[in-house]
Amino acid sequence: MLGPTERIAFLLLVIVCGGLATHGFLRIARIVRLGKAAERTDGLAGRLINALIDVGLQRTIAKARPLVSLAHGFVFFGFSFYILVNVNDLIEAYVDGWTTIGAGTLAGVFNLLSDLFSVLILIGMLSLLVRRFVAKPKTLEFNSNVLLQAKAAGGGVRRDSLIVGVFILIHVGARWLGTAFHLAHNGHGDPWLPTASVVAQGFAGMSPDTLELAMHICWWLAMGLIMVFLPYFPRSKHLHLMIAPLNLALHKSTPHGELDDVIDASAPGAKTLTDLPWPSLLDSYSCIMCNRCQEVCPAHESGTPLSPAALEINKRYWLNANSSSLLAGGESPMLLDFATSSEAVWSCTTCYACVEICPVGNAPMFDLVEMRRSIVFEGNAPDDLAEVLRSLDEKGNSFGQSARRRAKWTRGLDFKIPDARKQPVEYLWFVGDFASYDPQCQEISRTVARILHAAGVDFGILYEGERSAGNDVRRTGEEGLFEALTEQNVETLAACEFERIFTTDPHTFNALKNEYGDGVTVPVEHYTTLLLRLVESEEIQLGDGSRGKATYHDPCFLGRYNGGFDAPRALIEACGTELVEMPRNREQSFCCGAGGGRIWMKDQDGITERPSDNRIREAMSLGAIDYFVVSCPKDLTMYRDAVKSTGNDGKIEVRDIVEFVADAMGLNDEPGDGAEAIPRAGDEAEAGAAPANG
Repeated sequence: MLGPTERIAFLLLVIVCGGLATHGFLRIARIVRLGKAAERTDGLAGRLINALIDVGLQRTIAKARPLVSLAHGFVFFGFSFYILVNVNDLIEAYVDGWTTIGAGTLAGVFNLLSDLFSVLILIGMLSLLVRRFVAKPKTLEFNSNVLLQAKAAGGGVRRDSLIVGVFILIHVGARWLGTAFHLAHNGHGDPWLPTASVVAQGFAGMSPDTLELAMHICWWLAMGLIMVFLPYFPRSKHLHLMIAPLNLALHKSTPHGELDDVIDASAPGAKTLTDLPWPSLLDSYSCIMCNRCQEVCPAHESGTPLSPAALEINKRYWLNANSSSLLAGGESPMLLDFATSSEAVWSCTTCYACVEICPVGNAPMFDLVEMRRSIVFEGNAPDDLAEVLRSLDEKGNSFGQSARRRAKWTRGLDFKIPDARKQPVEYLWFVGDFASYDPQCQEISRTVARILHAAGVDFGILYEGERSAGNDVRRTGEEGLFEALTEQNVETLAACEFERIFTTDPHTFNALKNEYGDGVTVPVEHYTTLLLRLVESEEIQLGDGSRGKATYHDPCFLGRYNGGFDAPRALIEACGTELVEMPRNREQSFCCGAGGGRIWMKDQDGITERPSDNRIREAMSLGAIDYFVVSCPKDLTMYRDAVKSTGNDGKIEVRDIVEFVADAMGLNDEPGDGAEAIPRAGDEAEAGAAPANG
């Protein structure tokens, strides 16, 4: 179709634009290599295959926003097929007489798909542009103080989205119209090109020369625009087409609940971009700026300065603007000077929601943990957090209490729980700080003990030998303290005889299961799994239990981190209670706000609504719900407080799952002498401050 001059001109355009694009891609590769070492290439072939399957089926996109995901699916599947369409157009331009129109059934099927996909791409892209620039949903907005590099939501991010969107519309629209001009030039339609044939009828009165010119113009708009766009491609959000599958393939393959080890013990964590592991730099280029991570972030929803999306976008815009100086040996400024703020870093609850929801495999939460490691190492942790960390170091618990008081909650029982340090047991119960020291949680601990005792379960505890498992200590960035707590606990466990470990605390469960490595070699389970197994084996007999309706909150470290979704729900229903799900449930559960050390820190200035309050309001929106059910000691504390602070005291009751089991078994927990574990005013000087948040 092209003349000799046009063919030469296009080849020159390919060489120039392709060279510039190649330079851009090599620049990205060199920048990513500046990051610190991280092992992400094990089983690389399998990783790539799985990533391509996930991308090909749009699994990661379909996690949320169904209508937006459908529109994106139109663009993705259509654009994927357009690779063949563009190859065909190149052949048509350089091989005289080549055409798929009227060339048989196989060519007809190809034409039908190209025709339909053209329309779907245009519909999908127009929908996405209308959403971003006309509807302007709140989820696409940023606080003015978080986009430090992109200037503002109306600046670089919107401009980039518009450029990419217009490119797709012109490229696909020109190719589709070019086909219609081709049909009009032939003087007839084609049943294999239904939509183009309809459009071609409007061009029937044009002269052959005009139609020929229009065909050439459309070809250059479709194919030439690709070449012109290529140099911009490495700097645009459209880059995710290539980087996202790679980023998904190179994701962290270790358990969700296991943080990567410190890379450099002499300077742990990250101050600058190049202090981050190289996958974090790759994240910057993979980000599609969809803000899904921001939408599910409990810290952002609370009005704090944290935006996981802005963190990635700021990194990317800074790299686009300063890559030359960085590659020439220069250093990036402090991450806290351009990527995010100190207030944002300490707002994170490490709930993993941003990692779970990201369709391109980004993990902004891990960047925040790396920054915390650096801040804590330099002794700049917030004062309230530093006080709790000192208590953990000196006393082994976050309440600042004597280890001798750890098992005081057992005084309310009419039987003695075996000391696992002195006699073999089948189950070792690693109780945890909140379940041991918090008065509300102590009631639940006694109820668990009574149930297991009634069921004839052989279990014991470590008494004063137990220390905090350190899950949240590690997520505050205090690696040294985490290692010390781990060593103490592992040493204690090594001296005991037991077959399994269980715990009522999802945070403790995650640490023992995922963070202790070879230090814990027996199965570790959450108490809901143990209780369900006992119910199913009829070692626990359930009669008539609690009635009414309940909604269940998935704890982050049980659900999203470790997939523990089914056992709690099965227990609730087995106890005769109707379960009604909140809109945000299972993987999309909304964090209570306690994780990542936040429960030890005061609420930040400017907070609009605590995550726990937000969650209670969500539960109340369901209508007549009797119970808000939890399976985590921290959740029990956070949500009972939230029921009061939201004015719903007496309208809904926060209960632990084990209370339903006790009801169905006919057991009742009456607080005994051991209920008072937090020393009162004037008591001996072992008292410490209770957690600040909650």
